[in-house]
Amino acid sequence: MIYLKTKEEIAQIRKSCLLVSKTLALVAEKIQPGITTLELDQIAETFIRNNDAIPAFKGYQGFPKTLCTSINEVVVHGIPSNDEIKDGDIISVDCGVLKDGFYGDSCYTFLVGNISEEKVRLCEVTKKALFKGVKQAIEGNRLGSIGNAIQKHAEDTGYSVVREMTGHGIGRSLHEDPEVRNYGKRWRGDKLAQGMVLAIEPMINAGKRKIYQENDGWTIKTEDGRPSAHYEHTVVVGFERAEILSDFDIIEEQISKNSYLWQNSLQ
Repeated sequence: MIYLKTKEEIAQIRKSCLLVSKTLALVAEKIQPGITTLELDQIAETFIRNNDAIPAFKGYQGFPKTLCTSINEVVVHGIPSNDEIKDGDIISVDCGVLKDGFYGDSCYTFLVGNISEEKVRLCEVTKKALFKGVKQAIEGNRLGSIGNAIQKHAEDTGYSVVREMTGHGIGRSLHEDPEVRNYGKRWRGDKLAQGMVLAIEPMINAGKRKIYQENDGWTIKTEDGRPSAHYEHTVVVGFERAEILSDFDIIEEQISKNSYLWQNSLQ
């Protein structure tokens, strides 16, 4: 069942999303070659709890950490560990929080150090695909219009769309109906209505779209070993345009101050 949110509920979700964005901005401040993903996870968890919120991912269906940290060929659900981030890596950091009964969710892919042209272009295309999907989140469209916009941009530029992993509704639960696919036909799926809150999150591969899961039960990797990128916004379906509740600007402000990170401000 799809729940339409009231203005008051949307305001609460916005607060949660802003805390997620602030957490990702803190991650952006700390990322450098040599830091471990576990260190980033501990920094994020402390910050979230100090802001009277709960890490949404930790313990969710057994996931052991606060962040999903996915490096290079890891598509999603990378588990923070003692592995160090290296010069030339891209790392998607997915974060969720529960604050005052409502969830927030967002993801950003960071480009560390001397990045290959392949990875730069992949991240540009994925981020652009996200905003093309967001642009379709207006009343009267169908869910398929979001996925179609993402798929068309990715495939027209020579990349592939991960199909097994999707976006979702969000509110009092971390994952609510509807499922928000990153591919599809414009005329397919539920009709969008004002008050629907969606987490839109394209996962785009530089190579083929096929993926597999590691034995840890979480980590998803590209089958061909080529890199993957992931960006996510939580948005409210609007009458003329979607309202974005998460905030990349505060993340990118910190990126601009971190000499180890490449600035990807393309929208």
